Amino acid sequence: MPKPKLFIPGPVDISPATFEAMSAPMIGHRGKDFETLYASMQPGLQAIAGTARPVFLSTSSAWGVMEASIRNLVRGKVLNLCCGAFSDKWFDVSQRCGKEAEKIQVEWGQPIDPGAVRAKLQEGGFDTVTLVHNETSTGVMNPLSDIAAVVKEFDDILLVVDTVSSFSAVPIATDELGIDVLLAGVQKAMALPPGLSVFVVSEAALARAESNTDRGYYFDFLEFAKNGAKNNTPSTPPIALLYGLQHMVETIMAEGLEARYARHEANNSLVHQWLASNGFEHFAPEGFRSRTLTTISNNRDIDVPGFVKAVREGHGFLINGGYGKIKGRTFRISNMGNETAESIQDLLTALNEVLPEFLG
Repeated sequence: MPKPKLFIPGPVDISPATFEAMSAPMIGHRGKDFETLYASMQPGLQAIAGTARPVFLSTSSAWGVMEASIRNLVRGKVLNLCCGAFSDKWFDVSQRCGKEAEKIQVEWGQPIDPGAVRAKLQEGGFDTVTLVHNETSTGVMNPLSDIAAVVKEFDDILLVVDTVSSFSAVPIATDELGIDVLLAGVQKAMALPPGLSVFVVSEAALARAESNTDRGYYFDFLEFAKNGAKNNTPSTPPIALLYGLQHMVETIMAEGLEARYARHEANNSLVHQWLASNGFEHFAPEGFRSRTLTTISNNRDIDVPGFVKAVREGHGFLINGGYGKIKGRTFRISNMGNETAESIQDLLTALNEVLPEFLG
C-alpha cells in the first residue's frame, strides 16, 4: 500500500525540500564545518524559543530530555502536573528515576488549574515542577503563562516545560516566563523526522544540576553547556537531521513567526469548523484547545478504526484513532508543520466523502 500523507499528531509530513537538505554531504562532527552548522541555527532557534540562552541539541526523542530534567534537577521532591498520557507518564518516569514525586491529576480532557498548583506547592517540600504545555493525547493546551507565574511565586522551585507539539506553532516566551527547562522534539510542528530534540536550560537549572551527583553522562546538562559553548554536542549528533533542522529554521524565519502562528491557528480553525458542521464535539474545553491538533469526541459513535482505514485506503490520508485509554472514544487530526489551508481542505473534503457510510 502506498504510504499515506500524514495528518497524525507526529511524526508529520516532511517536505521534499527538507529531505533534500538532509542529503547534504556528511561532515565530521568535531571540526569547523560542524561548528558552523551548529552556530548557524542558534539565532533562529532562540527566536522560536523566546530566549537569549543557548539552545542545546540532543540526539534523542524528547523523552530523553524529559528524564534528564528529573535526573539533573530534582533534589527533594518533584510535582508532576498530569492531564493526559504524556504528562501522566512523567510521574512514572520520576518514580523510576528514584525521585520522590507527587502529582496533580486531572481528568483527561481537562487543563491544569493554576490555583491547584499554588495550593499544592504551599504544602512545601517541592523543588521542581513538570508541565506538558500541549497534551497531544487529549488536545488540551494548558495555561502556560498562568502556571509559570504561580511557580515563580515560590523560591528555588524550577519549572520544566514540554513543548513537544507547540514549539514553533505558538508563541513561547521562555525567558520572560521564567521557564527553567524548555524542551521539544522536532517531529511535530518543526516538521522533521524523529530522533532529535532541542532544549533550553536556565542559569538556575544549571546551578541546580551542578549540585546533583547522579545526573549521569549522556544527558548531563553541564556537558551540554560545556560543549554548546564550543558549538558542539557531548555525543555524536545526527548530522543529516541537523541539516534538516537548519533548513526548517531558515524556512520558519523566512515565513516569519507571527505568520507561522497565524497559519497554524487558521488551519486549526478549519478543522474545528468541520467538527462542528458534522455534529462532533471537542474533547478539550473551549479556551484550552491545542492549535496544532484537534482531539474529537466520538459522540456520534462511529467505527473509528474503520473510519481511519477508509480515509487511508480511499484517499491516501492518515488521521489518528485516539490514544491510550481514550482510543476509539476520540480521534485526532493534526494541522501542524507545513500544512496549508489547501492541504487541510483536501483532507476535510476526503473526510466528508467517507463519513456518511459510518453514520447510523
